[in-house]
Amino acid sequence: MKNFIYCPICRKRLGTRKLAGVRRAVCPGCGWIRYLNPVPAVACVVKNSGGEVLLVRRGIEPHKGRWTLPSGFMELYETPEQAVLRELEEETGIRGAVTRLLGVYSQPSRNYGTVLSVGFLVRRKSGPIRPGDDVDAAKFEKVGDISKIPFESHRKMLEDAGI
Repeated sequence: MKNFIYCPICRKRLGTRKLAGVRRAVCPGCGWIRYLNPVPAVACVVKNSGGEVLLVRRGIEPHKGRWTLPSGFMELYETPEQAVLRELEEETGIRGAVTRLLGVYSQPSRNYGTVLSVGFLVRRKSGPIRPGDDVDAAKFEKVGDISKIPFESHRKMLEDAGI
């Protein structure tokens, strides 16, 4: 995480001040405050007619080689719904439609501090399964033991989807 010394707005040297019980970097010139926020991510549960769930095998860390839900980070200026449909298509080749919000989940992360994941139930519209961006395999499978899914937020999404 980048440690700011100078204000990114007016370029004055930052000071610190306790705000709402937290010591934060604050600009004495323009008042800019350095907030440390969770990183927003999305994930989806996609089921087929046989009750199997779409899983992807991660091609990158963390948890490279493990099976998870299609997921990824939101980009600036996209909605969570746009982000989850983009990630679904990038990772699996499948185009989908959001059917409902499953929930919002917070999870500690060694790399990002905290990841705030927005989970959706998504209906498959079209497209063959073809692994893509950041994954090396994708398939529909019965999810037996969800404890094998490495991300706690994904396990909670599966539970909230009735899996």
